[in-house]
Amino acid sequence: MGVAKKQSAKLTTDMFEDVPVLRRKWQAALKPGERLPRYEDVMLGSLGRLADHMVLLNGDNDAFAVSRTGRYAQKWLGDERWDIPMHVLPPDCATVLTEAASNAVKNSRPYQAVAHCVRDGMVRTYDVLALPTFSRWGGTLVGTYVNERGAQYNLLDAIFSTTEDGVISVSTIRDASGAPSDFQIVHHNEGAAKLLKVPAQGLQWRRLSEGGHLLCSELVVARLREAVAKGVRDQFEIDSDERSLRLGVTAFGDILSLTISDVTPLKRREASFRLLFDSNPMPMWVFDPETTGFLKVNDAAVQHYGYSREKFLSMKIREMWPQDEWVSHSQALRHLGEHYQSGRHWRHLRADGSEICVLTFGRRLSFEGRNAYLVAVVDITERLKAEARIAYMAHHDGLTNLANRELYQERLQQALEGGNADGKRVAVLCVDLDLFKNVNDSYGHPMGDRLLRQVADRLQSHVHGNNLAARLGGDEFAVILTSIASPNETSDFAGRLIHVLSQPYEIDGNEVVIGASIGIALSPGDGMSGEELLRNADMALYRAKQDGRGVHRFFEPEMDRQAQKRRDMELDLRHAFANGEFELHYQPLVDIASGRISGFESLLRWRHPEKGMISPAEFVPIAEDIGLITSIGEWVLREACNEAVKWPDQVKVAVNLSPVQFRSRNLVQVVISALANSGLSPKRLELEITESVFLAETEANLAILHQLRELGVSISMDDFGTGYSSLSYLRSFPFDKIKIDRSFVKDLAKRSDCLAIVRAISGLGRSLNITTTAEGVETVDQLDWLRAEGCNEVQGFLFSGAKPAAEVEQLLFRFGARSSKAA
Repeated sequence: MGVAKKQSAKLTTDMFEDVPVLRRKWQAALKPGERLPRYEDVMLGSLGRLADHMVLLNGDNDAFAVSRTGRYAQKWLGDERWDIPMHVLPPDCATVLTEAASNAVKNSRPYQAVAHCVRDGMVRTYDVLALPTFSRWGGTLVGTYVNERGAQYNLLDAIFSTTEDGVISVSTIRDASGAPSDFQIVHHNEGAAKLLKVPAQGLQWRRLSEGGHLLCSELVVARLREAVAKGVRDQFEIDSDERSLRLGVTAFGDILSLTISDVTPLKRREASFRLLFDSNPMPMWVFDPETTGFLKVNDAAVQHYGYSREKFLSMKIREMWPQDEWVSHSQALRHLGEHYQSGRHWRHLRADGSEICVLTFGRRLSFEGRNAYLVAVVDITERLKAEARIAYMAHHDGLTNLANRELYQERLQQALEGGNADGKRVAVLCVDLDLFKNVNDSYGHPMGDRLLRQVADRLQSHVHGNNLAARLGGDEFAVILTSIASPNETSDFAGRLIHVLSQPYEIDGNEVVIGASIGIALSPGDGMSGEELLRNADMALYRAKQDGRGVHRFFEPEMDRQAQKRRDMELDLRHAFANGEFELHYQPLVDIASGRISGFESLLRWRHPEKGMISPAEFVPIAEDIGLITSIGEWVLREACNEAVKWPDQVKVAVNLSPVQFRSRNLVQVVISALANSGLSPKRLELEITESVFLAETEANLAILHQLRELGVSISMDDFGTGYSSLSYLRSFPFDKIKIDRSFVKDLAKRSDCLAIVRAISGLGRSLNITTTAEGVETVDQLDWLRAEGCNEVQGFLFSGAKPAAEVEQLLFRFGARSSKAA
């Protein structure tokens, strides 16, 4: 009960907070001189969780249709479809949506209404706020917010607390001024339809303004308005067709419960029992509280429970109870008062032996001159199953059916508490699939999802007992091993698991091969809390992937130190960019034939105020991981172009691009902006990329490279000869330059294989008309070998290391280039 109250209080609090927020947002979007704000200014951009509660209506006056709905609104409507007419919705939802939208449009301002929906015998009250807007495509769009109030009303309570005769519930419909203007029938029993002489199907959802029965008279409508206004009970009689009907009215906010009794003396008893019992679709019976025998059952009870009427009337009520509930049922029976309502759900037995879960409601009455008890039954079996399913889904991954992160953390905490008490270890294993991204990229995400399900099946088959396998997200899994005897036992398990997960998978006729890497943390040495163990296991996983993948690694304290160092560097990096601690140095590129500087490669440097110069090898990978490299790369482009425009016209500037910069999809615009702002000719800008640009999203990245090439910019392949160095890269894009990696130049005079590779790359460049540049030239012998093999360009310490911009002019003078721009 405490949880339910908290949830109810939260719903009410959210409603009271959300409605003012939406009103203010609508008002803030309304511009002077305009009748309505724009749809985009109100409904797009910052609704957050409120978007789940929105129903977007299009149309005007009373002709509205549902265009879009949020997840919460879809549950309220019972319909997940979009672009549907209003008449296909439940009438109670359609009525209030039309009312709110019509009044909002007519008044050109937000309009708040109240909806009363009946579900499973419960009246649920919803606040509905309509926000009228105009669309740039023409017409009116009404964003309608829906949220449930905390209070609910039970119609069964109203049935048993007011009358045994006809029962009708009506909801109040208010006009634009907020005054009650009409009433709509939202619930009734069959007896009410008979007393009013209207077919049941013609009564449900009818408005009283439509006429056709006694309740539509001016007298009745006036008394209903008064009851709503004062919130009091009322009782009066109306006469028609030689009958005298008594109407009892009870107000529950905007919901009115009407009881109708035929008080004609000869028909009173017959009518009251027939209306509430015989034709009621709810299973009902009358029993003797002394003998506990059944005295009468209705057709609904016979059909629902499967006992014949004769069998029912020969039974004791105890025969419907499971034996393990006899005591609790009997105690409840001994304490029956004038009225009864279930404080819990009960289990009942049907004729076929199956069990159902029910709520029961009753009242004491006189039946055929004896003390008796009338009982009505609500079967909640399916509702409980749905709730159990929801609870299961809240703790399990929807794709793989493994435990999700929430359940994993709960079970890990339980295992740690049990292990600490017994002095036993608990192992946490973080499992990451190797090459899974390649499967998604090659076969698509549906194939990736099927692969994840097969991985989950293999995990389930090897994780037994109190141990647990979970999916934490993406291709990340985790395992809890309880009561571990030794690290060797965990190591053996991890090795077996890697072997199992690395076996080929058969999916849609395709053989898919992936691998797995595992990081391990053991309590209590690697952590006492679940959070600490999971964090340390994740660090061990990172080490396993660094060590070549397909292996498992245990957590070591050094990993934590490295992780802390990385976190510190991430923080320093963000401060460095904000504080302008980066600078560019320039290393000359020398044309072998002329001996002159043909260009400079711009190299990023970080001058830390306390640690001094930090190597790019240390900070660039981290900047790429945290996404800062995109901003840094834009700064490098601008700075290099601004500097190069001061050099002689024949001298180029080379700028390295990170593969991460291609993901932003605005790289071409960044290059155009840097050239435009600096005034540098595109022909003097050379962009260097590595082969990793081709390893992901090849088509999109190729398109970007072609756009850059069309600008007149040169494109260079860096570090050629290492990694894959696929010749298909040279076919897929016409590079202007390929740079021979320094590792081949270093041993050029000592190793014949290095010479052969340099010779092959140089020959390839000549055949394809691509300039070849050798990196890392440090000796005259290396330069002579490169010249002999036909290499076009060189760079390295033999000529100069990377220098600050202020020293570029001196380098140009030293190599015979003019120190100022050519005339």
